[in-house]
Amino acid sequence: MSDLARRAADLLGVPLAEARPMAGGDLSECVRLRLADGREAVAKTGPAPREEARMLAAIAATGAPAPAVLAVDETALVLECLSDTGAGPGTDADLGRVVARLHAAEGDRYGWHSDYAFGPVAIENAWDDDWPAFWGRRRLLCHADHLPVPLSRRIEALANDLGNRLPKRPRPALLHGDLWSGNVLFAGDRVAGLIDPACYHGHAEVDLAMLGLFGRPGPAFRAAYGAFEPGAAERAPIYKLWPALVHWRLFGDGYRGMVEGCLDAAGV
Repeated sequence: MSDLARRAADLLGVPLAEARPMAGGDLSECVRLRLADGREAVAKTGPAPREEARMLAAIAATGAPAPAVLAVDETALVLECLSDTGAGPGTDADLGRVVARLHAAEGDRYGWHSDYAFGPVAIENAWDDDWPAFWGRRRLLCHADHLPVPLSRRIEALANDLGNRLPKRPRPALLHGDLWSGNVLFAGDRVAGLIDPACYHGHAEVDLAMLGLFGRPGPAFRAAYGAFEPGAAERAPIYKLWPALVHWRLFGDGYRGMVEGCLDAAGV
């Protein structure tokens, strides 16, 4: 039995019957637990388990589905085990409704209560009232020192021009922050849960762009979510650039083409 499984059992105060490693988990360990009383749970590590618990609670407070937090400390998070049986024909429409519900929650400023991370890559979340400045400083320029000089210069040129490309004060929607299909649990025609968040408040188009980075939900998503803002297609490469940069730093040069493609699409 892993140290994580033992820690989860201690936090729950219930003996374990079984612990099995779960697939995925590039950036954290994750195990599925069967407790002696017959219940199931999921335990995981992460950069800041208490902050992830806070994020999941914020998602659930909007009415969007998220796993309930059963226990948490500084090293482990124990979650409700949600159904994950795969997508059905109505999934895209339900995902549109779920994401719209999430984005309807609004903050006062851009950012989050604390910084976060994707593994060793920091996510800077200091509050700001200026959205282009937030995106430039906290999501683009923070990566410049980790890139080849020609790409750093392109990033800097884009960041300096964001005042002409992004709205200065879009509605500060609650964002999932890492919204791709791998972080959505499906059960037939419904979304069973949004998992592995990296929440902050920002322009809703950030999540929408991320959804289109490794695939794209069908037209039923857009019909259920509602009309996108004018100019969203032009802004999408700017918003996709951040996760592309993160992937390059985490997983290597195989993602350089994605970064360059975003910059090319943004006309930089």
